[in-house]
Amino acid sequence: MGFTKTIKNIWSVEDLRKRIGITLLLVIIYRFGCYVVLPGINPDELLALKNFTADGLMQLLDMFSGGAFSQASIFALGIMPYITASIVIQLLGMVLPAFQKMQREGESGRMKLNQYTRYLTVIILLLQGPAYLMNLKYQVQAAGGHVEMGVWTVAFMTIVLAAGSMFIMWLGERIDQKGVGNGISFIILIGIIARLPEAFIQEFTGRLMNSQGGGLVIFLVEIIILLAVIAGAVLLVQGTRKVPVQYAKRVVGNKQYGGARQYIPLKVNAAGVMPIIFAQAIMFIPVTLVGFSTNHTGFFGALTDMYGFWYNLIYFIMIVAFTYFYTAITVRPAQMAEDMKRNNGFIPGIKPGKPTVDYLDSIMSRITLPGSIFLGIVAILPAIAHICGLNRNFASFFGGTSLLILVGVVLDTLRIIEGHLLMRHYDGLMKDGRIKGRTTGSGAF
Repeated sequence: MGFTKTIKNIWSVEDLRKRIGITLLLVIIYRFGCYVVLPGINPDELLALKNFTADGLMQLLDMFSGGAFSQASIFALGIMPYITASIVIQLLGMVLPAFQKMQREGESGRMKLNQYTRYLTVIILLLQGPAYLMNLKYQVQAAGGHVEMGVWTVAFMTIVLAAGSMFIMWLGERIDQKGVGNGISFIILIGIIARLPEAFIQEFTGRLMNSQGGGLVIFLVEIIILLAVIAGAVLLVQGTRKVPVQYAKRVVGNKQYGGARQYIPLKVNAAGVMPIIFAQAIMFIPVTLVGFSTNHTGFFGALTDMYGFWYNLIYFIMIVAFTYFYTAITVRPAQMAEDMKRNNGFIPGIKPGKPTVDYLDSIMSRITLPGSIFLGIVAILPAIAHICGLNRNFASFFGGTSLLILVGVVLDTLRIIEGHLLMRHYDGLMKDGRIKGRTTGSGAF
């Protein structure tokens, strides 16, 4: 009854109803484009490309593109070039004074940074396009097919691929303005969810065809474990440690300011999925090096096994290390302490200045350790699930980047819908409190 009432409340808000309709329309356009194959490519000759994108970093790229990467679609490069450009611009904002100044300029600075991000996205697309087409040619020829890749053909298809990715970015911006949720994040979410039905059916069919019997019971156990993992991912995304901050009283004229106690929410997983992405990119290097050699044995050969012990052990350690690194460059205790001091705030029992910085830094170190370990466990869960006998596609939903993005974006979208309902004096989506998103914003990572 409560669910039905919530749906009626959502439908009764005209603005929210229009936004959801526009979002669904733009998503349908995006999914349709994922099946439009590049001109001159025979879809029947793409089996080798699909096998090539079944593992490793290529599987991640194919997931983010909603399967368009393995289908040689006009959307094959997906939204990843824009995400890469956004990350680069964010990192430049941490080290270059010119970018730091633009970050402090408010809306005008944000527009300049967005423009630079678009320029960098185009440059990345023009570099990735020919590389993708050369790999496409190799994979098609390996399967016994033929595709013409002359200079002008490559130039034309690169423009088509770049235009496709920029169109996806435009769809994301339209969802931002006229739809529900963060557009880029929502498009990534749709790409991940698009793979779920096929993976679900493959696992279900495989268990039913198990000659040893008991396949349906095993499948139900897998679903229960998956739900438990999702619940753990929700806790990882929402987990915070609140630090009390007391603001001193100030009297200006006849008015009194301050004196209230507030809280600084320090996130258990402030780095998001970035450590997984960095670690996965680095772990792909030995796979590439071994691919150019004839010797696939030894230590580097062991690192090519995505489900092997050494690969996952090093992968886990790198995620823990990158979590600390990314948290250190994104969460700045010195800046937080300076902001509190400027606003006449202080942590009860802690002196302002360096003692406050040391206190915040110690808290971040303590809460980052369990967060990084849990993040590492979530990252290697797909490999553990596959070793335990799960279908490779279905196992990818038991952890890793796909699960964290799925949970985070769903929570953010529900939080936005709940905000529309509460603003119009309707009940929220949850009876036991408001939904918490990942951040106050809703960025993809």
